[in-house]
Amino acid sequence: MKKEFTVIIEKDSEGYLVASVPELHGCHTQAKSFDQLNERIKEAIVLCLEDYNETVEHTQFIGIQRVAV
Repeated sequence: MKKEFTVIIEKDSEGYLVASVPELHGCHTQAKSFDQLNERIKEAIVLCLEDYNETVEHTQFIGIQRVAV
């Protein structure tokens, strides 16, 4: 059975795309293109699931908010 995860994608100061999975602490990767990033984050998720032994915190993505201070 396939599992779905929320992936947060940001662009760093050097132009790399950085993907992270909030449900899997420490699960992240980077790449120069979206295609490469998609493949790499799938690989990272598989590796993280092996480390977590299938015990994943089930959270629900709600949204993103910008706050001015």
